[in-house]
Amino acid sequence: MTTTPLPLRVGLVGYGLAGSVFHAPLIAATPGLTLDAVTTGNPERAAEARAAHPGVRVLARPEELWADGAPELDLVVVASPNKTHVPIAEAALEAGLPVVVDKPLAATAAEARGLAALAEERGLLLSVFQNRRWDSDFLTLRRLLDEGELGQVQRFESRFERWRPRLKGGWRESGAPEEIGGLLYDLGSHVVDQALVLFGPAVSVYAEADVRRPDAEADDDTFIALTHANGVRSHLYMSATTAQLGPRFRVLGQRAGFVTYGLDPQEAALREGLRPGPDAVWGAEPEPLWGRIGSGESPLTGGGTPVESVPGDYPAYYAAVAAAVRGTGPNPVTALEAASALDVLEAARRSAREGVTVRLPRPADGAGG
Repeated sequence: MTTTPLPLRVGLVGYGLAGSVFHAPLIAATPGLTLDAVTTGNPERAAEARAAHPGVRVLARPEELWADGAPELDLVVVASPNKTHVPIAEAALEAGLPVVVDKPLAATAAEARGLAALAEERGLLLSVFQNRRWDSDFLTLRRLLDEGELGQVQRFESRFERWRPRLKGGWRESGAPEEIGGLLYDLGSHVVDQALVLFGPAVSVYAEADVRRPDAEADDDTFIALTHANGVRSHLYMSATTAQLGPRFRVLGQRAGFVTYGLDPQEAALREGLRPGPDAVWGAEPEPLWGRIGSGESPLTGGGTPVESVPGDYPAYYAAVAAAVRGTGPNPVTALEAASALDVLEAARRSAREGVTVRLPRPADGAGG
């Protein structure tokens, strides 16, 4: 006779954009997980958490999740401002709790590797929320690459562009180094991670980072060029000042190219209050947003062949986390993978500041993508 294990109890640190729009709904929708507690010092956000998740415990400080050395939780999720990621994750691991941390894991690769070492020493899961690995367009591109539809890829172009000419304020736009703000670490954490997953380690990094908007403090228009160990070149664009948006992906191979426009629909659905579930149609892109594959033709004039998009699947991340905590599956995004992306982001910051191309150590034989 088999019994269904009790749901893993999750404590969520932070109930801003990341906590309320992404983490809390996805945790609540994942079989085998239950959102037990939320920490926020903001009374309005506390009320929002109670209204959205009846029965959830709302605490003022993260430390209350593991007070008295006797945690009542099975997992802590850190979705607080970037500068708090390392100290909160470290404290949770020291208290004996597995941890998920929103990207970026840390400000530096050294800090990320330090957290990875602590988690390994304690025998605990440390995972990084890189939800864009489960975007519809990314999953579709991975399928095309696995099937060899493009041939040997020569260049990968990825754009995460927005038109936000006015500042919104808050720590994400702060120029204070300790805040870890700006697009390089915000959107750059996504596009760099995707490039490394697809094409393996980078061996050189060139970047340009500009502050375009009046009164802005942090980079809001940034470009990174990577050369991967296998010869693929990735051109990555992040911007809040793009009046005309470019393609989300343009991937050029020896046999064919793949172009897709628009962003995965899951974030917009979550913002609108929609939730994944067994009866929900989730993550499906409408046919007009499907990418096109072909050679010598412009997708803007109907060239190429439409490629049905693989549905996006953010819920798969937390399902994998639940399995990893129970010891029945691998960590979906490791801290060492996050550290490799931070190596690139640190090199990009130096490149933009000094106007140089930064060389990274070439991986050992067999380690390239």
